[in-house]
Amino acid sequence: MYETIRYEVDGQVAWLTLNRPEQLNSFTEQMNKEMTKALKQAGADRDVRCVVITGAGRAFCAGEDLSGVTEEMDHGEVLRTRYAPMMKALHSLEKPVVAAVNGVAAGAGMSLALACDFRLLSEKASFAPAFIHVGLVPDAGHLYYLPRLIGTAKALELAVLGEKVAATEAVALGLATTVIPQDRWEEEVRQFAERLAAMPTKAIGLVKRLLHESQEATFDRYLEREAECQRIAGLTADHREGVKAFFEKRKPIFQGN
Repeated sequence: MYETIRYEVDGQVAWLTLNRPEQLNSFTEQMNKEMTKALKQAGADRDVRCVVITGAGRAFCAGEDLSGVTEEMDHGEVLRTRYAPMMKALHSLEKPVVAAVNGVAAGAGMSLALACDFRLLSEKASFAPAFIHVGLVPDAGHLYYLPRLIGTAKALELAVLGEKVAATEAVALGLATTVIPQDRWEEEVRQFAERLAAMPTKAIGLVKRLLHESQEATFDRYLEREAECQRIAGLTADHREGVKAFFEKRKPIFQGN
């Protein structure tokens, strides 16, 4: 079904692995399309309650495969037809998404990580906003997410200077959730994903929806959307289970609906 990525479901977690290790998992048109399809597949699967995106080999994703770039290429059309569908599929996924950044995340690979809800970094991981070094502007939603995470001034600094950000610095800047020691990498990523998968999935999706809308909505409109989302959350089985568990003084067992 997939040639440039691996799609695996383990329990309630879907694992999407960029799988061009010899090319540092750099994007091709086929990989863009396969990632879009996989993200939609994970979103439609009711048994999937968390999504992890990672890379095979020593890199997370080195961005666009520059071997396919030509002088005649319309970069704007590439973004519209290849990257925009992928990033929209990720942005609209109302399930928790974890970027397990196992190595360098450069260019659009960094953009992909920024668009995820959580970024877990290995000790060997780094972010490389490399667009400026080839005379391009950050793309694939890069400057939509970056200033929301670290502020406009620091986002401008990273985008214009294009300097690599090591794992520990990424945490200090607010770009990452945590750095995981290499000898505990797989175990801790799995534990984190399984923790998210055991949480009330519908409520997490609504939290994501409200956060996205809060960036654009007026305060009055936001309060109305908050009420609408809370009504939806209040009707879920997970809400009933949470209240019941509270009164029974036990840990709730959420089913994701």
